[in-house]
Amino acid sequence: MGVRVRRVYDPAEPEDGVRVLVDRLWPRGLAKEAARVDEWPKAITPSTELRRWYHAGEGSYEEFAERYEAELAADEAAGALDGVRDLVRKGEVTLLTSSRTPERSHATVLARLLQG
Repeated sequence: MGVRVRRVYDPAEPEDGVRVLVDRLWPRGLAKEAARVDEWPKAITPSTELRRWYHAGEGSYEEFAERYEAELAADEAAGALDGVRDLVRKGEVTLLTSSRTPERSHATVLARLLQG
């Protein structure tokens, strides 16, 4: 059982397991059928304010990760995160993001928390 991070625009693979979209907004130009998303828990996505702050280049990735983890500790997000943890306990989970650099995105923070 494990957690992978992939771009939502990449074709689905059999080893993806449960495909979880972890972006607040639906990816541009992507049909829902083509995305093959199984779950879309919006409560675990970064807040609009945090996302805008990070994309404006106002802080480091490390500071973004800290702020995002603090958001995930809130009640609604924590409950949704537990739901994804349950999926991980049952099998493979792939976190999907439209980020051009998934390794420097919130999806990587989520993957680390889910594997820890």
